[in-house]
Amino acid sequence: QLKLTVSGGGSVQPGEPATLSCEMEKYTVGDYSMAWFRQVPGRQREGVASFGTTGYTNYATAVRGRFRASKDDANISLSLQMNDLKPEDTGTYYCAADLTCRGAWVESRSWTFWGQGTQVFVSS
Repeated sequence: QLKLTVSGGGSVQPGEPATLSCEMEKYTVGDYSMAWFRQVPGRQREGVASFGTTGYTNYATAVRGRFRASKDDANISLSLQMNDLKPEDTGTYYCAADLTCRGAWVESRSWTFWGQGTQVFVSS
């Protein structure tokens, strides 16, 4: 069983940055495709960014140019650097992983392994 541990998040003001980290236990990030999702109450979990085994990234339109997914040199964690945060970025953020994304990366059903959620609250 793959274990993903998410850290980071919290309360920030609009325009400020924040960073989330997803650490993979026992395996290396390079062996898995990974993604970040977020969810707000009453809405489906939505894909924010994905990071493939080749390093290829995808971003949701709403965050493209502001968010950046990257992995650390030790290959054990995937980060999500979030810049210029907006109130609409508020939500619970999740990390997901799979050996191969089994469908559209933005759909939660395409991913098998999930980390626990972490709250990001953007408000003045």
